[in-house]
Amino acid sequence: MKLTQARVTNFKSIEDSGWVSLDGVTCMVGKNESGKTAFLNALRRLNPVPGARTDFDLKDYPRKGYIRYKKAHKVEPAIVVRGIFRLSQKEIAEIEDVFGKDVLPSSRVQVHKDYSNQRYWDFEVNGNAISNLEVGEVRKRIIEEYLERYMPRFVYFDDFSTMRGRISIQDIRQREEDGGPLDDADRTFLSLINLAGADMEDLENQLNYEHLKAELESASIGISDEVFQFWNQNKQLRVEFDLSPANPNDPPPLNTGTILHVRIWNNRHRVSVPFDERSKGFVWFFSFLAYFSQLEEEEETPLVLLLDEPGLNLHAMAQRDFLQFIDERLAPKHQVIYTTHSPFMIDLKNLKRVRTVQDLDDVGTVINDGTLSNDQETVFPLQVALSYQTAQTLFLAPHCLMVNCASDLIYLQVLGEILAQKGRQRLDPRWVVIPVGGADNLPAFLSLLGENYVSVAVLMDVTPKNKEKMDRINQNETLQRNNPVKWVEVTRVRDADIEDLFEANFYLKLVNEVYAADLPERMTLKTITDGNPRIVQRIEAYFKQAGIADGHFDSYKVAAYLLQNHAELRGRIDEPTLEKAASMFERINALLPEQEKVSKMVNGGPPRSMVGAI
Repeated sequence: MKLTQARVTNFKSIEDSGWVSLDGVTCMVGKNESGKTAFLNALRRLNPVPGARTDFDLKDYPRKGYIRYKKAHKVEPAIVVRGIFRLSQKEIAEIEDVFGKDVLPSSRVQVHKDYSNQRYWDFEVNGNAISNLEVGEVRKRIIEEYLERYMPRFVYFDDFSTMRGRISIQDIRQREEDGGPLDDADRTFLSLINLAGADMEDLENQLNYEHLKAELESASIGISDEVFQFWNQNKQLRVEFDLSPANPNDPPPLNTGTILHVRIWNNRHRVSVPFDERSKGFVWFFSFLAYFSQLEEEEETPLVLLLDEPGLNLHAMAQRDFLQFIDERLAPKHQVIYTTHSPFMIDLKNLKRVRTVQDLDDVGTVINDGTLSNDQETVFPLQVALSYQTAQTLFLAPHCLMVNCASDLIYLQVLGEILAQKGRQRLDPRWVVIPVGGADNLPAFLSLLGENYVSVAVLMDVTPKNKEKMDRINQNETLQRNNPVKWVEVTRVRDADIEDLFEANFYLKLVNEVYAADLPERMTLKTITDGNPRIVQRIEAYFKQAGIADGHFDSYKVAAYLLQNHAELRGRIDEPTLEKAASMFERINALLPEQEKVSKMVNGGPPRSMVGAI
């Protein structure tokens, strides 16, 4: 039984999402608070896995109309979620074997659930195909004996489902036995325990310590091996377990009983850190596979995986790895519906998967098939993804702008969008922006351009080392450049990265938000004071000196945070920043030849040349 369409009504921000068609893999794109999470949370309760929340509560009803509905709630409970499923030929044949051929004229069945938390089925029964049986009796038996069994289980997983680094065995065991509240992180841990075949009572009493540790590590190795089939960022990691008595000075519930410690060992650096404090991308991936693997082992029916912002802490290339994981590992057996802000979680070869989510005034959340939307903020990740995809075909691009990294690409898009809305100049769309990973990689990228280029600009800081590299490129006879290659500087002040366009306190605010869990206190300009004018290098030095985030500052995370929250943050970008950005765009765009000249050069005119920067 496969879910083909879904519709959510009367739930949180959603008055009526409209019917949403669903593929084997469906990607939902929309800005913060647009209703993506609400849609998944309603859908998960249609038929959740054991232990997950199953009921709808009256407080989930939209505030608009809440008072009026509260009076009618018990008499006429509102429908919350509907699903249309398609039965497989095998499932239809099984039903026909009992009730007769053509008993089901259509493979289509519909189910809905309302605020009474009852599930209702709607499908056709061919009365002519059954003999000596009442249609109502047949319908009831088909539902109870077949449809309820065929219906896939819905699995919800988000960043809060990640397993914790320390777990009180006594506390979680007590809550599990008492039927107390278990959150998604608890369920992820219990999935690992069940997958390992470990016994909670033995863990609590630390009986058969070596045997228990071997069971847990055996399960961990199996999960890690599967992670590393798709995880190409760092294969030097492994998960370790240890048991110890609780420290009475720790906060409850970690101050009593037995504590299970989950740690990540990094073989490259030969150190271990608590599971939930470092390598957040790997922690998320490992936790998801632990939860998913145990469900897949226990559940007889297929799963519908509802992934809310999967891989939010993954690097851009790791997000690409996770897309591959979805296609190769999950999708062949299970349906996947995921939400994202990230342009790197959008598969541009499968845009038919994309659904746009908008929160419209006086309407609420609306979900549309495809990528058509008049809301630029909604489709902004798509625009960035398309720009990045274009960069992958750089050898076909006549106008290439080379920048350091993917962060620069995001900043060019965000600043350009703001300037365009003010009627000012943005980056000319003829430019293809190519993150090259630093000046050291320029020769390799330039060699890929072949004969198709018309103009190329390099947007990087002009340092003596970089100037020396460019001189070597200009003098390289193999590349045969007709014109010398020069640079466009980010600002008219030397020693500046693209991050230095922003007012320093604004950029520090972004860093403080992104690294809130790692910083001992919020950074200020006094915190990172040194003689370097480039703010990223000052922050990098501070992180290394203070050992923050394992001594490594990831500037991409800050750019991604701005992208994810640009609707809220764009108003805080000051006018001097926009003035510097506009000046930068003007200097870059001035390098493009006139359109007529471009046409002649592309169609067999004079030899194409590398246009120098100013």
